[in-house]
Amino acid sequence: MTAQRTEEERKVDHRMVFRGGEGEITEKRSRFIATVRPVKSEEEAAEFIETVRKKYWDARHNCYAYVIGDHQDIQRYSDDGEPGGTAGRPMLDVLLGENIHDTAVVVTRYFGGILLGTGGLVRAYQGAAKEGLASSLIITRIQGVKLKITTDYTGLGKIQYILGERGIPVLDSSYTEKVELTALVPEALWPALEEELTDGTNGKAVLEEAGKCFYGDIDGKIQVLE
Repeated sequence: MTAQRTEEERKVDHRMVFRGGEGEITEKRSRFIATVRPVKSEEEAAEFIETVRKKYWDARHNCYAYVIGDHQDIQRYSDDGEPGGTAGRPMLDVLLGENIHDTAVVVTRYFGGILLGTGGLVRAYQGAAKEGLASSLIITRIQGVKLKITTDYTGLGKIQYILGERGIPVLDSSYTEKVELTALVPEALWPALEEELTDGTNGKAVLEEAGKCFYGDIDGKIQVLE
């Protein structure tokens, strides 16, 4: 099935699963095992879903949901034999509710012999999906600009102060006759920061854009993403 995205516009900066995980809940003796992975295409999603199906080949159901794209353009889900609307769509709603992108989740159910009813199934599949996300590393992927800053030593303190106040990380530095810093600036902040650095150094700092990239805070460290 295909679902319409809930918002027409999304920012390029978005939340995504960087490192997938697994979570499990039990509801009236039925086991619900959630497996979460980052995916960048429908082909990757299909391969992941098939891998989980092979792993849990003896389970009654392997339901899934995934969202792909900067604007969550691709949204798919499957109830895999469960009553319509009780599994895949509720799982997709969890991903959308958390504003997650480029992520797939498969919830495997081992039937425990007791029927849960429509409401019980919805709560169980959503609960399992949330457990899977809770065990995953979720980051905010930010569109950034690598900014090369060249200054003399008299302007260094002001530049470091401005970058520190803005929470701008410095990726690299070189101290010779001049100081060269490479900072990682959120693209949305770049125009204001350029003006602030220029005014703060009376125009003496040379600012050069050294390329764009995506980055995120991973385990407490800023890292450039592929």
